[in-house]
Amino acid sequence: MEAIIYKSTGSFYTAIDDTGKVWIARARGKFKIDKSIKSTNPIAVGDQVTLQPESEQDSTAIITKIGQRHNYMVRTSPHNRHHKHIVASNIDEAIVVATIHSPRTSNGFLDRFLITAEAYHIPATIVFNKADLIEGAYVAEWEERKQLYEAIGYPTFTIQATDPTSVQTLKDHLAGKTTLISGHSGVGKSTLINALLPTLDLRVQEVSDWSGKGQHTTTFAEMFELSNGGKIIDTPGVKEFGIVDIDQYELAQYFPEMRARMPDCRFNNCLHINEPDCAVKESLGADISISRYESYLNILESLPKNNY
Repeated sequence: MEAIIYKSTGSFYTAIDDTGKVWIARARGKFKIDKSIKSTNPIAVGDQVTLQPESEQDSTAIITKIGQRHNYMVRTSPHNRHHKHIVASNIDEAIVVATIHSPRTSNGFLDRFLITAEAYHIPATIVFNKADLIEGAYVAEWEERKQLYEAIGYPTFTIQATDPTSVQTLKDHLAGKTTLISGHSGVGKSTLINALLPTLDLRVQEVSDWSGKGQHTTTFAEMFELSNGGKIIDTPGVKEFGIVDIDQYELAQYFPEMRARMPDCRFNNCLHINEPDCAVKESLGADISISRYESYLNILESLPKNNY
C-alpha cells in the first residue's frame, strides 16, 4: 500500500496511507546500507513510500520502497558534518522563522537557509516573529532587513505568534501547500505552530536568560495537517544551517541578485573576489547589498578548497 511519512524518529516512522490509517513503520534493512543514498537518513518526512503490513491489529508495517522525490531540503548532519541530513521532501515552500533580537537571527543564517532552498528549487519565505519586541532601535534594523530580502524577491511576513489574529494572514498563505518551517531555537517556531494548530499544544521553552539563545523544543521532524488543506512540517531548531553539496563555482548562482549579473562578468568561472571586469563587484551597493556579498564571501570561505 502507498503512504506518506509524517514523522521520523530515526528508527521508526509514522506513516499515513491513502485511507487515513496511521501506521508505525520501520525501514527494510537495505535502505540503511544503500550506498546510493548519500545521507544519514534515507527516509524523510514527506516521502511517499510503499508499506508491507506486519500487523493489522498493531498497525505496524515495513517500508519496502521509497518513491521518487520531486525535491528535498538538506542540511549538514547533526552527527557528522561531512554528511547530509534530509530535513524533508516533496515541499512546496520553505519558511525560515527569524527574530530581530531575543534571540537575534543573523543574516548569515538566513542566507544559508535561502541558498539551500534555491539549490533544491524550493520557494522560500521569511517570517519575522516577535513583532512586539520590534521597537526603538530595532525598528530600523527590521525595516532594513525586510526591504533587503523583499527586493531580492523573497516574501516576508511580520507576526506575533502569540496573537492568533496576527498569524491569520500567514495561515491563509499556507493553504493547500506543504510547507517546511525552520529556524533557530528560540525564535518562536513552536509557538507559531501552536497558533496555526491550536489543538496541537507543542512544548515551548523560553529563551535562556543567561545566553539570550533559544532552547531546543522539537526533537524530530513531523508533518501536521492544517484545516485549510495545507500541511506544515515542523523541524528541530538549529544553531547553524550547514551547506552541503554546493561547489564554490556554483555558489553565486544561488544568490538571485548575483545570478542576474553573472553573465556580464568577463570570466565564466569568476568567483567575484578580485577578478577584473566582475559585474557582481561592480554592482555592490546598488543591485547587490554589501551584507549579502559579505555572506557570500563567508560561505565561500567555508566550502572545500579543492576546487578553489
